[in-house]
Amino acid sequence: MPGQTAGWDRLRLRLRSTAPPLYPPAPRPAGSPPAPAAAPVLDPAVPLPALAAAPDCEVCRGPVRPGFARCYQCGHHGLLGDGLLADAMVPISYAIRGTAFAEDLWRYKWARAPAASAQASILALLLAFLADHGACVWRHAGMPPPSRLAVVPTGSGRPDPHPLLRLVSPCLRLPICPLAIRPGRQGRDFDPDRFRAGQIPDAASVLLLDDTWVSGASAQSATAALKQVGARHVAVVVLGRHINPNDPAAGSLLTALTPARYDPSTCAVHPRPAP
Repeated sequence: MPGQTAGWDRLRLRLRSTAPPLYPPAPRPAGSPPAPAAAPVLDPAVPLPALAAAPDCEVCRGPVRPGFARCYQCGHHGLLGDGLLADAMVPISYAIRGTAFAEDLWRYKWARAPAASAQASILALLLAFLADHGACVWRHAGMPPPSRLAVVPTGSGRPDPHPLLRLVSPCLRLPICPLAIRPGRQGRDFDPDRFRAGQIPDAASVLLLDDTWVSGASAQSATAALKQVGARHVAVVVLGRHINPNDPAAGSLLTALTPARYDPSTCAVHPRPAP
């Protein structure tokens, strides 16, 4: 409809003009298979020589050591969570510490005074991305369009709804699957029992949102909770894949990144022809 088209155009205009620049991951070359949720159990300490040229982790797109297909954290999750991990993890952008976009990912949810400008930019980015690239995400995850929405809870166990859930849920016509941290289960490692998930229909497909992926332990723990109550597929969409510029392992990844405005024509899992 014309009115809806104009609304999306306004969102994209905001992202191209007033929103902070992004650092989008490039699509992988054609023929690069997605990392399956039920991947073979791999020892994160053993390199894979055949994949030595991979510039980033095949799961989270974060820095990897030379000769490895996955970062240490994602390799470790594969050892602990076989069958319970996300079918796809798709970052919209890298969130490089010290950049304006990374700052917005904190400012939008400040408890004392959330920044309205950051909230508007975050919401516009997420909605535009899902409209333009949701189909890419579902294809990459090998799932139908999602039937449920969930947001990774904060590690602090705050009782009120997550700020990202409050922002986006009025705009998405998906029933919400609540997630809550279990008392005493706070931590930084993958824990399939960290979160309690509400009931969902068997074989449901879930869109799981997170604002920042650091190690991925929280998002993968939330995925495990969803799969244990019946979800068949879980696709994780992350606003920002955190990168610490002081991390020596991130050097080669950072040199390949340049700031750019939101591009509706491409994403981290957008199909692209072989060279």
